[in-house]
Amino acid sequence: MPVHQQQLPALDDIQPVQQPAIDPGQSLQRRFEAFHALNPWVLRRLEALTANCVAESFTRVGIGMLFELLRWRYGQATQGDAFRLNNNIRSRYVRLLIDRHPEWAHLFETRALRAA
Repeated sequence: MPVHQQQLPALDDIQPVQQPAIDPGQSLQRRFEAFHALNPWVLRRLEALTANCVAESFTRVGIGMLFELLRWRYGQATQGDAFRLNNNIRSRYVRLLIDRHPEWAHLFETRALRAA
């Protein structure tokens, strides 16, 4: 097995995504919090992917790359389940990753939040 495949985080806790009820007047932050509360495994997978990047000596990590890897791994672990991970919440996940792992702050580029 190629080394890069041995290094990918396990698929053991990938679960069907639960979508929160949509309230059009709700802020992006509230929508993120609702999604995260229903899908805590997404953060665990993003943490595992980031830790893998750190172990591989990455100096920069893009949340877009992590989202696409997670989508790909989800597709490998499930069948027929549409995986909807909204790109609008990527910035919230970056900030949560940095809050939980301040030593990773240098890996991610963040910008000022435009939407509350």
